Amino acid sequence: MGKRIVIIGGGTGGTIVANLLAQGLRTEMRRGDVTVNMLSASDKHVYQPGFMYVAFGRMQDDEIIRDQRSILDSLVNLYVDPAVKIDIEGQTVTAKSGRSFPYDYLVIATGSRIVPEEIPGLKEGAHWFYDLQGAKKLRKALKEFEGGRIVIAVGVPHKCPVAPLEVTFMIDDLFSNSHLKGKYELFYTYPIARVHALEPVAHWAVKAFERRGIQYETFFNIEKVDPEKKQLHSEEGSVIDYDLLIAIPPHKGAPLIEDSGLGADGWIPTDKHTLTMKGKENVFVVGDTTNIPISKAGSTTHFEADTAAESLICLIKEGCPGRRYDGKVFCFVETGMDKGTYVWFNYNTPPNPGEPSQMIHWFKLAYNRLYWLSARGIL
Repeated sequence: MGKRIVIIGGGTGGTIVANLLAQGLRTEMRRGDVTVNMLSASDKHVYQPGFMYVAFGRMQDDEIIRDQRSILDSLVNLYVDPAVKIDIEGQTVTAKSGRSFPYDYLVIATGSRIVPEEIPGLKEGAHWFYDLQGAKKLRKALKEFEGGRIVIAVGVPHKCPVAPLEVTFMIDDLFSNSHLKGKYELFYTYPIARVHALEPVAHWAVKAFERRGIQYETFFNIEKVDPEKKQLHSEEGSVIDYDLLIAIPPHKGAPLIEDSGLGADGWIPTDKHTLTMKGKENVFVVGDTTNIPISKAGSTTHFEADTAAESLICLIKEGCPGRRYDGKVFCFVETGMDKGTYVWFNYNTPPNPGEPSQMIHWFKLAYNRLYWLSARGIL
């Protein structure tokens, strides 16, 4: 019997792993020595970083959504049949249809989800841009905004850690160059003692806040929202009035992970170098599903997917362990509507945001178009 690889999740991580495996094991897959089965909850693939641009009317649905089958190598078997149970000891995944998928190697890339319902009043009183529906609702709210205080409140944990800063800078650019100039104020809150989890990014952001006149409060953990009074309460006792509230809801992993007993809140204990589930060398974990101490971001997922795919190819072809993940992350950071910078870092090198420029902003826009090549394992 040939080797059986099951991939759970049709997002960025699962799709890149699948396509890289098809490239690296093409001969083996054609001979039937290796089978790659992907279980996805949807027949659509969504470029999630596009949500932020949807909120500003700069990207549309057809630019961020593709048919999953269209971006998968034809050698990969796609089942639009979400996994409901992972039996690690029995090496079997059970799908919603009841079908079982035994495996020799398993890749778990189930991502994360927003849970605004865990904060009282948040769903009723706040906007967000972490899903398509929320981004479109925020787009309408920004268009209809007539002035006042905009509060950007960050909950934890959340993915794409620089996105709240990007949205803050983009709104400031948008309104300061409109009839709303002088009629609005921005207020930013963050749960820990600085305005970003990464200290160098926090120092850089504070300078930008002070230059732009953006107010901020740290040690602000969202307790509840009062939609009627338009007030945001923190666990530390602060109360902030708002006219428009943009919240970053807290995130959790997929219910499948907790239901299968693999990790609290949907995050799987993962070796930060091999990307295998701790204690299980034939189970790889990529993207938001890991619990490793690194940003939950699209680029993190991309680099992790490269590592996991190379390791699997090496294991199947030669029985050797593959390369080790060094914690590499690279993120573009929009600093307004027409300028941007970037940060890159790994486990040993801290980030160091550079001077914003139009050129980097254009690179970011270009990457939004090139993402589909990344998902196919080409870029």
